[in-house]
Amino acid sequence: MAKQHFSHVTGWVFDLDNTLYPPEARLFDQIEVRMTQFVMDALGVDHARANHLRRHYWHTYGTTLAGLMREHDVDPAPYLTHVHDISLVHIQVDHDLAAHIRSLPGRKIVYTNGCAPYAERVIAARGLSGLFDAVYGVEHAGFLPKPEAAAFTAIFTADGLDTSCAAMFEDDPRNLAAPHAMGMRTVHVAPDPHEAAHIHHHTNDLTGFLARLL
Repeated sequence: MAKQHFSHVTGWVFDLDNTLYPPEARLFDQIEVRMTQFVMDALGVDHARANHLRRHYWHTYGTTLAGLMREHDVDPAPYLTHVHDISLVHIQVDHDLAAHIRSLPGRKIVYTNGCAPYAERVIAARGLSGLFDAVYGVEHAGFLPKPEAAAFTAIFTADGLDTSCAAMFEDDPRNLAAPHAMGMRTVHVAPDPHEAAHIHHHTNDLTGFLARLL
């Protein structure tokens, strides 16, 4: 049973996109369209080239934004405003998820590679407002993205999180390597499992997984 592996946990860290809501909401479909358009406008390239760069920077640097900043000195603020200006109509309130998060013992935070204002919008749409002690975006790590260890260190140090008694929930398996190295319990939240030494648990149903911990 997973429950016994979380008896020591007093700090709960949740990624946002495709973690606190299911991929079926397809918010990233909208975000990716806006990312590609931003790259086209910022770099003066056509759609095919912009789409290639969007994916390339994500694979290489962890986020498209990180690649744009490092290779083109792009200002992150307009980018974050533009790409997160999306509809949340497909996000559904999950009262059971809210109840389970509320019942978790200790401190609960959200840490996303998106920006905090966008995260707050999604949290509200999901019916999870008021449940988290803090919400951190990429801006709080100096725009250094997950999966870089220094990004996690910046966020967790600022939060005062004791990683030896904390757990991380995340849809991107790359972003669980640093938390694992820091002594955290790691949970991959995704439709399909990803086998790796730094992943302790997998679930395709966050609500159900949390229910089994309580």
